Amino acid sequence: MKKLYDQMLENIKNSKEITDDAKRGLMSDLLKASENKANILITGATGCGKSSTINALFGIEKAEVGTGVDPQTMSITKYDYNGLTLWDSPGLGDGPEADKRHAEGIIKKLTERDADGNLLIDVALVILDGSSRDLGTSFELIEKVIAPCIGKNDKRLLVAINQADIAMKGKHWDAENHRPDETLQNFLKEKEKSVHERILNGCGISVDPISYSAGYKEEGQPQEPSYNLAKLLYYIIDSIPEEKRVATYLEANADQQVWASNDSNDYAEKIQKKLGWKHTLKSTSEGAMIGAAIGSLIPVIGTTVGAAVGGLVGFIGSFFD
Repeated sequence: MKKLYDQMLENIKNSKEITDDAKRGLMSDLLKASENKANILITGATGCGKSSTINALFGIEKAEVGTGVDPQTMSITKYDYNGLTLWDSPGLGDGPEADKRHAEGIIKKLTERDADGNLLIDVALVILDGSSRDLGTSFELIEKVIAPCIGKNDKRLLVAINQADIAMKGKHWDAENHRPDETLQNFLKEKEKSVHERILNGCGISVDPISYSAGYKEEGQPQEPSYNLAKLLYYIIDSIPEEKRVATYLEANADQQVWASNDSNDYAEKIQKKLGWKHTLKSTSEGAMIGAAIGSLIPVIGTTVGAAVGGLVGFIGSFFD
């Protein structure tokens, strides 16, 4: 699965519109942008759809990297990308011994510090199963394991409710347009409100859960369309430190269809603002690209090439068409 970073790099290399010096400068800028790696811990009960979520957002093409010989962290899988590291940890619900081991691994990872003494994990994404009424195990994971590690810093906790497509037994899912109908939308809003109140009352942390569907993907088959994935990406980018947002965004899935269906059309603009882009960018129905002066639109990358680059990397805007 191709990443945005790889697609941009490929387009720059193959362009006949800019000089070799400009290409080298752009590729250097992309490399610099990827140096501020974000670290995201993803956890949730068995069957919540962690793998499909990671695959839809970023793909799982990098080799899995174990976390070492420490038994406390052996169950955590590391996915290492250019500008992003994902830590995929099982949640609770696999039995007392396994739960104890998983909890210890999550606690250790959430309290781990990098070489500069900063907390390694920028955000913990807890995925809930939207098709299940029994979320007790997930709440226990948040309240007893994660919350004590992050304190009142709600920016480090993001809760997302997956499998919106099979909530209410899938009866109110518009399969053709990959979105919930009004009845299901109201149901999901009430579920989000209930989860918010349960976490607030249980551990004093105020989070705003979002509902989405990662879409299912069988090995070797195309990713099925998702719902609210752009919203989930926005919440992740909003939660991590500013200097790590561009690197995270550049690891986004380059498959346009996964970003197409959302409960609002403004997530592209919201993401652009979080990345520091100075202008409102709009795309056409043909997927029309970011625009001419890409150098001024993405100052964080630092390119001065300008208009010629706009035509190369403008496809970013089409992801949210």
